[in-house]
Order: sequence, then C-alpha cells, then structure tokens
Amino acid sequence: MYDVAILSDLRYPGGGAASLAAEVQAQAAAGLTTVLIHVPSPPPRPTRPFRSRIVACLRDGLADLADDDAEITAKVLLIRRPQVFTEEPVVMPRVRAAHTIVVLDRPPGDLAGARERIERCFGPGVVWAPVNGQVRDEVAGWVLPETDWHEIIDVASWPVDSRPWAAVPVVGRHGRPDLARLVAAYPDSPDVKVRLLGAVGRDDARPPASWELVEDGAESPREFLGRLDFFAYFDEAFDRTILEAMASGVPVVLAPHFRATFAEAALYAQPAGLRDLVLRLHKDRPAYEAQAARATSFVTEHFGSASHIARLASLGVLPRGVVPPPRFHAVRPPRRVLLVGDDINRFRAVARHLPAGLEAIVVAGSAGLADAHAAGLLTEYLPAAEDLGAPEDRWTGFVRDRLRHLIDLYGPRAVLVGGVPHDGIAAAIADHPGPRWLWLRPAMWRRGTGGEWAARGALFAGVLEPGEFAAPADEGWTTTARAGVSAVEPITELPIGLPHVDRRPGQTLLCRGVEATLPGFTVVEAGPDDLDEVTLAVSRADYTNFHELLGAGVPTVFVPDPDGADDELSRARFAAAAGVAVCATDDEAAAAALERLADPVAREALSRRCAELPFGNGAADAAAWLAGHCSRRSEVEAGDVR
Repeated sequence: MYDVAILSDLRYPGGGAASLAAEVQAQAAAGLTTVLIHVPSPPPRPTRPFRSRIVACLRDGLADLADDDAEITAKVLLIRRPQVFTEEPVVMPRVRAAHTIVVLDRPPGDLAGARERIERCFGPGVVWAPVNGQVRDEVAGWVLPETDWHEIIDVASWPVDSRPWAAVPVVGRHGRPDLARLVAAYPDSPDVKVRLLGAVGRDDARPPASWELVEDGAESPREFLGRLDFFAYFDEAFDRTILEAMASGVPVVLAPHFRATFAEAALYAQPAGLRDLVLRLHKDRPAYEAQAARATSFVTEHFGSASHIARLASLGVLPRGVVPPPRFHAVRPPRRVLLVGDDINRFRAVARHLPAGLEAIVVAGSAGLADAHAAGLLTEYLPAAEDLGAPEDRWTGFVRDRLRHLIDLYGPRAVLVGGVPHDGIAAAIADHPGPRWLWLRPAMWRRGTGGEWAARGALFAGVLEPGEFAAPADEGWTTTARAGVSAVEPITELPIGLPHVDRRPGQTLLCRGVEATLPGFTVVEAGPDDLDEVTLAVSRADYTNFHELLGAGVPTVFVPDPDGADDELSRARFAAAAGVAVCATDDEAAAAALERLADPVAREALSRRCAELPFGNGAADAAAWLAGHCSRRSEVEAGDVR
C-alpha cells in the first residue's frame, strides 16, 4: 500500500515534470511512500527518455517505478497529463485507490472521451482538480473542488545570495520564451536593459541589438534570475517560471489577468507600461525590497511543499516522522493599517515614512490601484457605485461588508480614511469599531461644504488635516471650527527637507492635466524627484500638483479644473495673489501666460518668491501621527496579541 501513486507520461518536459518531481521530494521528506506509473501518450509519442528530474527521484530512492503489469494499491492516485487517455491506452493501468485526483493543467483535446475512459478505469468518484483559475474557467459547468491542485516548488533551493544593483535596471525572463512576442512586449530603451535565457524564434524575430540573449544551458535558471532586477511575463497561460522568479527574490511584473492568482505578490502592467513601472520602483529601494519579500513569502505559503502535504493530509494521508523545516526564518507578522479611499498621492507619501513593522494596505477604486502598485504597496479593490451599477443605498451596504471582510482578513490596528467619509464609511465604523478609525481630512472645501462633512469628524478617534498653502482662501470652512484636529505641513512626495531646488539649465515644459506647447520648449514628464529638470510647468491646481510644484520652486501656470474634487479656483487665485504662480482660467489665458514665462526674467521672479515660502513636507509627521495611533490599544483591542 503506497501513500501516493502518480500516473503520467514521464517523458514530457516543462513545468509538469518539475512539479511532479517537487511533489515526490515533498512526500519523501514527509515520510510518505510514492510509486510512479508510466502511461505512454497516444501517437505521436515523444521519443525522448524519462525526464532527468524523474530519473533523479527514482535513482535517489524517493519513489518506486511500477511494472507495466503490476496491480497498485494506494491511498491517493494523482493522474497528471490526462491527455494520455484521449485514446485507449495500450496497457490500461490497474490501480486501486481511496481517492483519485485528475490534475488538469489544461483540458485534454477530447475532454469527454478522456473523462469516460478515466472514470471507467478508476470509478465514478474521480475528482477533477484544475491547477489554476484559468483552467477552471475552461471547464465551467463541471463539478470541481473548491481549491485548485496547483503546482508546488521547493522554495528553499531558489533564493539568490546577492543581487547586483546597477544604475540601469535589468528586465528579463527564462523558460524558452518566444522571441517574436517579447520584441513586441519588452521595452527598447537605453534606461532599461533586457536579458533573456533560452529565447527561441524564427529567423525574422530580430531583437534590438542592446538585448542580451543567453543560450539555453549557458546559465542555470537560478543563476540567470540572480542577474535580473525584474522578471516580466505577459503570456496568457500560467507558467512555472513565475514561481521560480518569486522564489529567487526578484520582483515579478505580470499581465493583469494573473491578479486573481498572485494578488499582491506581483506587480501588474500592460507591456506599454512596463518601462515606467520598472523605473519608478528601481528608484525606491525600500519599496523594491518589500515587493521582493512579499513575492517570496507568498510563493512559500501558497506554492511551497507544505501546501502539498496539507492537501494530502486533507485526504487522510498524514506525514510520518519530522518534516524538515523550511530554510527561511519565521518572521513576526507586521502590524497593519488600512488606507481607504482614492487619496493615493498622500497615501503613498505617508506610507513611505511608516516605521518598520507597520505595513500599509491601500483600499481604493481602480483609478488609484496602479499608482499604489507602482509604490510597492499592497492593494485591495473597492469599486465605486457606478462601477457596480448599484444604487447609493445598496452601495453603502457593500462598502460596509467589503471593509468588514478586509478588517477580518488583515486585522489592522487602524483604518485611515482619505477624502470625505460617506455613508458607506459611517456604516463600516458602526459595524466594526475594533480598529482605530482615523480621518485624513481634505482642505479647500467648496463653499458651504466644510460644515457638512466636518460634522462626521466625531466618528473618528483622530482627524489629521494636511497643510494647505492657500488655507486663507478656503471658503469651505467659514462656519466650521478646527478644534481637535491635528495638522501637519503639506503632504507631498517631495524629498523631505528640500522645499526648493535649483533649476537645471534647459528649455523643458511639464504638463500635468493640461495639454500645452511652447515654441523652443520640450514637453517632458517628471515625478517629485525630477522637478529640478523642469524649466516651466502648466498644471491643474489639485492638492498634489499645487504643492509639489510650488514646493520645488517650478514657475507654474495653474489652470483650475471647475469640476475638480476641491476648490482649485480659490487655490490658484491665492497663489497668483501671493506672486508664486500664475492663474489662468482657460486654455487661451494659459497659452498667453506661458508665452510671458518664456522670458527667463519672469520665471526667475516666480522661483525667487517660491524660495521665500516657509514650505515643508508633512509626510513624515503624518506617518508618525498614524504610527502613534496604531500603537494605542482600545478596550476592544485589549485582548489582541498581534
């Protein structure tokens, strides 16, 4: 009586053989016995011998090989590659097992015929288990188990001791990728290096000359992954190389359809966004390392050997003896805080200054998730009412239930709400008072709205108001007191302690939310760390752009958005009255203002006035305020040992 019998064509290469070998190794380490049953595939059959991984398992005594005419008895029979049953096998195996699991890595071509033969041979109680959600969707309508029979990987054999940190990030992948598809997906850019292992393709697949193509076998996959900064995979089908990259400790960028499988363990982008995502994260080493750690932790928990032993145990096959512990030291789970709302820019600024051991999870709509991902933050989706097509009252209940689930899932010490605390937030606070509920309150309310929303401050254990340079023009607070509200300097992603930067020589125009051109000027993109390269800017007067551009001393024409979330017009007019920027209420006025600022003397006057501003960055203070609330313990939390 074997514990596990595995039936497959043992000659096929790829991830199936690797996962099969990993299962055999995990079973042997747990003291379980395994027998391998070889069933040849229908013609055309491969002419190659057994895979080397399989031969190694047999050679090392980790499994037995069944004779063709043997009758096998096992507690669990795993059928891999059910495609071997698309035709009647030459020799029908004789196996008796308490549980028979057919592992579907892809539906067989003749699914109905294969199913009939398998159930005729092994009984009607066969369980068909897909390896992932993609395969599950392809066999919709079948009775399937709730969980997938996913591949596993020996995580302990993949970590890379050290990874070089070059000025130019290296992106690539291994596993014999198709070169023609990669030419269309990977960037051809001097600020990103592309490196590929074992790429294959036709003669007309011509990669850029700067790409480095490593021949298959010249480096082991582990060695190759140790020389990458990012692993990027945009194919439709699941591939084991993703697990290998995560286990090696390299951040992984995947096509968005993989989010259901890998959640926050990966970053997600379309090919067109790969370059920008890589460059942003490569500049932020702490966020980069946090993303790599998340990937390794995820693959260990969800695809490591222990997950396979656990699913066998659920079938009554219990390990014998002592299972060797993983080679990773256990890490105490971090304390967590939920950042709820679409105030992504301020969330990002605050999160990067949180102390070690306090992890932020952003809960936002689809518009903000990409930016939160780019900062290396964990994210959860909270769709708006219009995204769901739900009336306001039903959406209120949805928000309450969604936040209840996330609080139960993550056990946060605090929930920081950005923006206005709508009815859904109020319902969630009443439903789940355990964590400390906090409010990151906006400034520059529209006329008459401040009192309406500020009254909800009583729902929160603490209220923080980010600084606002144009606060004297804030007409939304005419009837509202600020008693009991904490305040910090404006919260931005500008470098702390750098309220003004010297302009580099050049003729560059930065456009944020406004389309414009100026003869002699090159339109550029620039983040908070690159504003010293900007000569002149035209921008909406939303909170983030307003304070970043003034704080960095960029001569700016602000064009307020009349439909913006806050009072952009009052903000832009105040800046103009203070002599630190120009306010233009339409595109024609903006074009005229830009022509005036083409004169370096006019630009220097604005920059000089910006340099006189007592401008700081309150992101670090806001993070300290939030961390302080997370360290407090309410009566409800008194029994919490996290």
